[in-house]
Amino acid sequence: MALAKAKEIVSANPVVVFSKTYCPFCVSVKDLLSKLGASFNAVELDTEKDGSEIQAALAEWTGQRTVPNVFIGGKHIGGCDATTALHREGKLVPLLTEAGALAKSSSA
Repeated sequence: MALAKAKEIVSANPVVVFSKTYCPFCVSVKDLLSKLGASFNAVELDTEKDGSEIQAALAEWTGQRTVPNVFIGGKHIGGCDATTALHREGKLVPLLTEAGALAKSSSA
C-alpha cells in the first residue's frame, strides 16, 4: 500500500519532497525550491500516519532511506546534496521548468 501511495503522489505532482518537519536538510531543499518559485508537494513523513511505511517503501523503490527524498517530473533526484548540486551546476531550474513546476519566464 505505501509503495503504491508513494508512486501515486510522485506521478500526480511535478515536484515532490518526502520530508520530515524537523530535518534541517529537508528545510534547506524546501527553502531552495521556494526561493526558485517552484511549486512542490512536501510530504511530511513524521506527520503522516503511514509515514514510516512510506519511508520504507521509498527505500525499497529508490535505494534511499534518508530524507529529503526529492522527485522532479517523476524522476528520483536524491537528497539535499544531489538537489543543491544540480542547482550549483545550473541544471535544477531547467528540470523544474520541464516538469512544469516553474513558469518559463523564471530567471532564478
